[in-house]
Amino acid sequence: MNVPKSEWPSSLDDKELEELDTYLRVHGNDGDLMLDGVHGLLSAVAVGPLEVKPEEWLHEVLHDAFEDEDQGNRVLALLAKLNDSVTAELDVDAYEPILGEIDTEEGPMLSAAGWCEGFSRGIDMRAQLWEARLAEDPELMQLLGPIMALAVDEGVLQADAEFEKLTDEEYDECLGQLPEVLIAVGNYWRENAPTEAELGALVKPRRDGEEHPPRQRAGHWVH
Repeated sequence: MNVPKSEWPSSLDDKELEELDTYLRVHGNDGDLMLDGVHGLLSAVAVGPLEVKPEEWLHEVLHDAFEDEDQGNRVLALLAKLNDSVTAELDVDAYEPILGEIDTEEGPMLSAAGWCEGFSRGIDMRAQLWEARLAEDPELMQLLGPIMALAVDEGVLQADAEFEKLTDEEYDECLGQLPEVLIAVGNYWRENAPTEAELGALVKPRRDGEEHPPRQRAGHWVH
């Protein structure tokens, strides 16, 4: 079902996206997620195995104190709307990944690097469930194939084996598959919910100030 963008529920308009993008750039430091990364993170959270509450993922997005209450309320409202838009757009087959742009000799080009980094951090929010299932069920790894290919190509994911760079056509093909990949992964977790054993193996949540565990995808390290 294709629904016009004007009818997408809870979607940010271009002005709102620009406003949020500007805030994240002004207040972001090296390694912090920009708008494309935040969208990738929220996409992983939306299709993941277990709910991740806003107070959890906001720690991955916001790092500076707000200048005033109005600014804080505005930024939080935009992030909430962006979060709602992911599921809403997937439900009506209208999802489009927010991508970054890089300068090349041929001119500006879209890049999935930030989105993939954010998606990886979204997986980290429930890392044990993802890792356990990826190790046991090759179907999930296969479903994630296009995302993995983009992540390896962009250097977000480090693979044990050597892989040739994707051609422009292969890169664009992987990008085009992202909506259906997310829908398939979301369906996978709904149909194969975490078992009691998997849930029982979860460790206590990370406290503020504690280091993230190393990120690994079935034997492949992420930096």
